[in-house]
Amino acid sequence: MQVKTSFLKNVINLKSPNKNIVPITTLINNDGKLSVGGCSIEDLVEKYDSPLYILDEITLRNSCRAYKKALKKYYPVESLPIYASKANSSLFMSNFIASEGFGLDAVSEGELLTALKGGVHNEKIVFHGNNKSNKEIEFAVQQNIKIIVDNDNDLERLEKISNSLNHDLQIMIRFTPGIECHTHEYIRTGSFDSKFGFGIEYLNNLFELISNKKHLKLTGLHAHIGSQIFELEPHKDLGEIMVNVILQAKKFGHDIKELNVGGGLGIKYTEDDDPPSIDEWVKTISFSVINACKKNKLNLPILMCEPGRSIVATAGVTVYKIGSFKEIPGIRTYLSVDGGMSDNPRPITYQSNYSACLVSNPLNNSSLNKYTVAGKHCESGDVLFKELELANCQTGDLICVFGTGAYNNSMSSNYNRIPRPATILVSNGEAEIIQRRELPNDLLKYDVLPDRFINKS
Repeated sequence: MQVKTSFLKNVINLKSPNKNIVPITTLINNDGKLSVGGCSIEDLVEKYDSPLYILDEITLRNSCRAYKKALKKYYPVESLPIYASKANSSLFMSNFIASEGFGLDAVSEGELLTALKGGVHNEKIVFHGNNKSNKEIEFAVQQNIKIIVDNDNDLERLEKISNSLNHDLQIMIRFTPGIECHTHEYIRTGSFDSKFGFGIEYLNNLFELISNKKHLKLTGLHAHIGSQIFELEPHKDLGEIMVNVILQAKKFGHDIKELNVGGGLGIKYTEDDDPPSIDEWVKTISFSVINACKKNKLNLPILMCEPGRSIVATAGVTVYKIGSFKEIPGIRTYLSVDGGMSDNPRPITYQSNYSACLVSNPLNNSSLNKYTVAGKHCESGDVLFKELELANCQTGDLICVFGTGAYNNSMSSNYNRIPRPATILVSNGEAEIIQRRELPNDLLKYDVLPDRFINKS
């Protein structure tokens, strides 16, 4: 079998980490084994066990600063990058993005609380969601957090709250721009057929309706076309459409000061992926808004964007320990690891692809075999890789999966009552725990056994 050049030999892009498969601090040590953030992965697993989430601080900072730099370079007035916390939510991530001058996008009271406790200023938080509860809305209003109105139900409840408080509430509305893009149908959100936002055809009626609300002040617009997008043209179109909607709103007396274009920039999961750089993405959306405003003689609004995956995905890796093997002659060889769909549900949900290697032999320097990498859960579909080429390996070896910083931890579960992994932050040879590993007893914390079922004998 012909040995392919390992993706680990690719040149690292320091300016746009989303164009790398691996964290930018990834190295192969003198012993031929893998390290991230100056820390040996084998040593980390020995200390913290597996499966293990690892986040690289330097990659995170480079990603954040790339957005800040590009916005300052291409957009001449105020702008605000807003971290889409659904990608990876924790006290650490909230604190981290606040330290980098970012805002935060939340869709639940849990995400709001995590943001506030982590140190994100309330004025930089936006509250999304297509089915906000009364409790969540009341909490956001109490904390003076900007609410993005997704539907009529949101609007009705916010009107009642503002009237009861006799207090003005600034709101933004989300609408569907009708833009199709090439991505998985489950993460395509900008088409007309979407559970999110008002239909663009309804906006004139909506603007008239809001103009008659005493205490609701429409100050911003939001639209989002999807996730893991490699094309720039849809984002160019989005900027132009949103400026046209500003003109519509203006006819009804609304002064739109904020334009939130969402996120969606893709990352490089495999060598076949070729996403635009952060600089290219920001330039495209900035120029689109600038040119449309200039054409229509409008002042530039505050420009907001909501990167999530492109901030945190390539900063993260997940490490698994190999367990059992099962060879089916002439068909395939199964290799089972100590995690699976509970710590990474994306392969079974979206048929997502990743890149991976052995920690002890990252360049695959020996004969290559193809393995179906299976998780340990009681589901036939719990498969992380269908045909992964690896060097010869055995029980106890470690596999490192790249690009797992986004949506792995945040979408994780306790299926089969398996505890969630720990998360470690690495930087300059130091490792710090930012989320403790769950223990089996933790899974019993919220279980209640009624008294009548307790054996009192």
